[in-house]
Amino acid sequence: MSERYYDLEIKGCQRRLPILNINDSLAIAAFVMLGDVELTEICADELLKKVPEGTQVLMTAATKGIPLTASLARKLGFSRYVVARKSVKAYMDEPLCVEDESITTAGKQRLYLMREDAELMRGKNVLLIDDVISTGGSMLAMRELVDLAGGKTVGEMAVLAEGPAADRDDIMFLAPLPLFKAAGRDGAL
Repeated sequence: MSERYYDLEIKGCQRRLPILNINDSLAIAAFVMLGDVELTEICADELLKKVPEGTQVLMTAATKGIPLTASLARKLGFSRYVVARKSVKAYMDEPLCVEDESITTAGKQRLYLMREDAELMRGKNVLLIDDVISTGGSMLAMRELVDLAGGKTVGEMAVLAEGPAADRDDIMFLAPLPLFKAAGRDGAL
């Protein structure tokens, strides 16, 4: 169990995030909103205010962004949203595929988009959603999928922007999330 924590507050909703080493020099505050209905709904309400006009489709990558995207889709009156999956499922006929590198995933991973979702995005304005933007690898992979499907990415949005991502002006987010030195190397980076 972690002995270090980062206290996060979003619109009065407070969460204590454990700080966990991801390698010998770097640690992150583990932000997991899966299963947290209160936090998901508060974040969806706040992100709803930032949705670009003309957005027609919402897209996220499995898994942690799914409840947030589902809530946003409901609030926008959308009947569907798109999920880029991390493996090919039996029901996926002729999936599109791109590679992704993420700070929280060891090595490269692939993201897959089923044909029906690609058809849904063709010619549409697509907003990309995730729980955290850090290196931007997942967003880059989702943008590539949107391009392959013939859609147009109109924005990238997340609950948190981690580390240097918080300095970006091309993404929408609710709060910054610092990076930390690995245990034994006190302080934030």
